[in-house]
Formats: sequence, structure tokens, C-alpha cells
Amino acid sequence: MPKVGVVLSGCGVFDGAEIHESVLTLLALDKAGAEILCFAPDIPQTHVIQHNTGAIATGETRNVLSEAARITRGVIEPLSNAHPSLMDAIIFPGGFGVAKNLSSFAFQGADCTIEPDVARILRDMHSWEKPIGMACISPVIAAKLFGAEVTIGNDPATAEAIRQMGGKHIEKGVTEIHVDDAHRIVTTPAYMCEASVSEVAIGIERMVHAVLDMVR
Repeated sequence: MPKVGVVLSGCGVFDGAEIHESVLTLLALDKAGAEILCFAPDIPQTHVIQHNTGAIATGETRNVLSEAARITRGVIEPLSNAHPSLMDAIIFPGGFGVAKNLSSFAFQGADCTIEPDVARILRDMHSWEKPIGMACISPVIAAKLFGAEVTIGNDPATAEAIRQMGGKHIEKGVTEIHVDDAHRIVTTPAYMCEASVSEVAIGIERMVHAVLDMVR
């Protein structure tokens, strides 16, 4: 049974992990017979968004790990505990938390920084030649760290930022995936495209299966 780490960035599309993408990833892994290890950085969120209005909740603070635990039914570890010896692959669902909490991409674009534990685990997994899966906006982190070949769908501004970071963008539809064999990274656009949850589910399941196919 392969062991797969899933890294979440909070809970909620506008300030954390995209909940549909996170649950669909967990579901696809479970259906494929994988053992799932969930992680999130134990850090404050950049800010809190009122999801019904889109407004910043002034003065409110939340913790990324505590919020992500809502999705995982409480079974989750700090990302600082993650190590390649514990898992055969790792997957990052999307959501603005990737661009706000796991990185500063939402604010700095191509000049962004990556949260230290996120950078560490990805570099370690890469050096151990273990596969990486990424959905939605999370592939920008792979572009920043590795100059990887990724897809985020067809958004021109994000594709240009990927190019500026040294990566290569491959345009794909929501149900499609892209495999960078050299870096062992599989990406899918998910909600970077205008799509239904059932369409997003197809792409994420294909991404999960491609990641598992790479497990040695």
C-alpha cells in the first residue's frame, strides 16, 4: 500500500485549501488503496476572508494547521514532521492558501517566496526521486523551486509568471493532467478553470493515478 502525503494550506478557497479539491484528492487516494498522511504548516494564516462576502475579516486570526484539521477530521500533523522516509509521494491541492500561506505568490507573483517547510519537503522529495502531485494554483511552487513544466489551465497572467520563474507552462483543460517526467511532477488545473465539481474530480483523479503510477 503506497503512503501519500497531502499538504493543505488551511480551510476555504479564498484564504486556505480549496475544500472540493482537498476532499477529491483524499477520495481518489482512498479509492486507489493508498494510505494518506495529512500535513499543514503550523503557522498563522496571512489573513482571514469572509467567504460569503469576500471581505477581509479585520482583526481575526486563524492557524493554518488548525483550519486544515477541519478537512481531515482532526487527523493531521505539522508539516515540520514530514519527511520523505514517511511517504512514497506527496500531493498539494490548491486554493488561495497555497498562494497566501504556503507562498507569497498572491502578493509578489514571480518574485514570491516559499514557506520554508514547504520548500524543504518538496526539495527533499525531489532529491529522493519521489513523485509530486499538484492541483490548481499549487504548480507555481514547483515552477519557482525547480523550473518545472506544469499546467495551471490557461490563465495568461499566471502562465507568464511561471515563465518568469523559470518554469514552462503547458495549457491543459480541467479534466487533463500534465506530467513532467524529468522532475516527476504531475499537475492538473482543477478550479483554475471555470468548471463543475464533477469535471474537477476527473482531473484530480487522473493526477492521483499518475502520481501513484510513478511510485517505485
